[in-house]
Amino acid sequence: MRTAYYAQMSELNALLARMCELSGTAMERSTEALLTANLAVAEHVISDHEHIRAMSAMAEERAFGLLARQAPVAGDLRSIVTTFQVVADIDRMGALALHVAKVARRRHPMRALPPEVESSFADMGAVAVTMARTAGAALASQNVDDARRLQVDDDRMDELHQHLFTVLTDRTWHHGIGAGVDVTLLGRYYERFADHAVLIGRRVVFQATGLPPDRTADSPPQSLSG
Repeated sequence: MRTAYYAQMSELNALLARMCELSGTAMERSTEALLTANLAVAEHVISDHEHIRAMSAMAEERAFGLLARQAPVAGDLRSIVTTFQVVADIDRMGALALHVAKVARRRHPMRALPPEVESSFADMGAVAVTMARTAGAALASQNVDDARRLQVDDDRMDELHQHLFTVLTDRTWHHGIGAGVDVTLLGRYYERFADHAVLIGRRVVFQATGLPPDRTADSPPQSLSG
């Protein structure tokens, strides 16, 4: 009975990993559409989004099936419940990539980004793709070190996001309010994409160890009083 459970759980984690890969690919293509005003690429991301949604529904169905058939307890139950949270995170990552593609489509045939921020968004896109792939690898392997590595990339994303505000508030900015709103929203989409990848990493740590991600088996619990 346990052998069947572990095999099905491994398959479910592999499905989640594939979904992470797809969300990363979506953000990669959305970034390309954003930087090059490529309408065909933006439309491709938009039309492909339903595939991610369908996979989310499949993952939830499999998780419910494990709950119903395997009667999990303790660590097994923790893993399945965590799966539902991971599905929600990946679904949101896909939606954020979709938002970026829609901005690119709305501004076509013009580019949505002023030249001053193009390199920042190229870097943010690259970091987002890396984080999606790292999250997927951590889900597939349940490797705690990979999961915790996501925080380092998130710090880089935060730096890039903060730099956007430096550019926007510079007195030399002359692209108007509309462009400023686009840049602000787009920056938020990338930052939130990274945040959800970090959440997946934290959930992998909890799934694998039962401990919060900032603790190890040898570290004492922190006092609530600080």
